Amino acid sequence: MKRLAHVILLVVGLFVATVVGMLVTKSRTASVESAQAPAQTADLQISRADIEEQSGTARWRLIADQALVFESERRTALRRISVVVHDGDRSWTIVADEGDVLEPAPSVRSVEVRKNVVVTSNEGMRLLTDVLRWDSQAGRLWTDQPVRILRDGTVVDGTAFQLLIGREESTVHGRVHATFKSGTGS
Repeated sequence: MKRLAHVILLVVGLFVATVVGMLVTKSRTASVESAQAPAQTADLQISRADIEEQSGTARWRLIADQALVFESERRTALRRISVVVHDGDRSWTIVADEGDVLEPAPSVRSVEVRKNVVVTSNEGMRLLTDVLRWDSQAGRLWTDQPVRILRDGTVVDGTAFQLLIGREESTVHGRVHATFKSGTGS
């Protein structure tokens, strides 16, 4: 009886060793396909970008923790972005988690910044949204995402926003809700 118990134990041990060996071998040789498409490799990768430019009366500086240049797409992908714009006595700071600069033709740029976009002016205005776009040809800054504008206790919420730079005209679209702090008047 004791001998039968040892034989059964030996057979079970061999069986367990065989199954474990097969699993280890299969896991090392099995090919695993990614659920996502492979990331396109950039033509140029910059770990920290710092660019300054003068455009008419405006001077701006862009800083990004990472810039990936895709020459065939004429696109630069940016991560952790900060842009400071100075125009006369006015200035704005724009921060966002990511964005793209597209240059379909020389001197024609469009920019889109995304995720946690905050625009702050030196006059105390703040604009918050998830996406903000710039079209250099049209002189248009806009978003089709919900937007919140804050200044001196006033809060304006809308479903979209547009600023036409040449006309100094801004519009909040959609169902607009505004709250004004009492006691302020200009």
